[in-house]
Amino acid sequence: MLERAKDVPPQIDAVKAIGTLSKDDYKAVMEPLIDDARREGRRIRLLWEFDPEFRSYTPAAGWEDFKVGVGAMRLFEGCAVVSDTGWIRESTRLASFLMPCPVRVFGSKDREEALRWLVSLPEGPGVSHQLLPDSKVLVVEVEEPLRTQDFDALAQTADSWLETHDALAGIVVHARAFPGWENIASLLRHVRFVRDHHRRVARIALAADSRLAALVPHLANHFVQAEVRQFGYGALDEALAWAAGPSDRDPADAG
Repeated sequence: MLERAKDVPPQIDAVKAIGTLSKDDYKAVMEPLIDDARREGRRIRLLWEFDPEFRSYTPAAGWEDFKVGVGAMRLFEGCAVVSDTGWIRESTRLASFLMPCPVRVFGSKDREEALRWLVSLPEGPGVSHQLLPDSKVLVVEVEEPLRTQDFDALAQTADSWLETHDALAGIVVHARAFPGWENIASLLRHVRFVRDHHRRVARIALAADSRLAALVPHLANHFVQAEVRQFGYGALDEALAWAAGPSDRDPADAG
């Protein structure tokens, strides 16, 4: 059985698994929850609690769980799993790195801590961006570990511009320190974004203070069509001016 829990903060959705879960349980509880989030245009922060009496999934429930997850994966902003059962805790940890949202496991005594963690998740993306039409430069501010949603939003902005223009003059990434990726899914999405767009960007400026930032131009110039240069975090204006300037490489002519 799967039931909705009501004793949670208003921004949290919570479900509790008891006994054996069936396909009908998912259809009765999870599908309406996801449909509500889509209709309301909101993201899901989910508390998934396993009762001590939880035993297993039916095969049909496992397949329904997979279908629901694939269809709604991008709606999830975070998931806290509460259980003392060893196989549930371990399988969740193994699967969490493949999820497009942060996932944490808590013991049954730590339910309140799980709720606090879900509430504390940052609102919206860890990346903000703005396209400057006069200079044809896309400015990206990075503050939190990179997520798949961040690259989806960047791609939408870049693709909308490229529908009516040959190329972007440049992209400027502004980050005090590179925060890394949230999980492997976000790393792969980053690779795909670069693959799909680097031939239509003339210059990429990285305005960041870190040893890794200094290495990026040397590595990236071997793999991307655009020119890449590093600037200090405080040299954002210089980075913007360089990114908007003329380039020896013409991305519109790249094959």
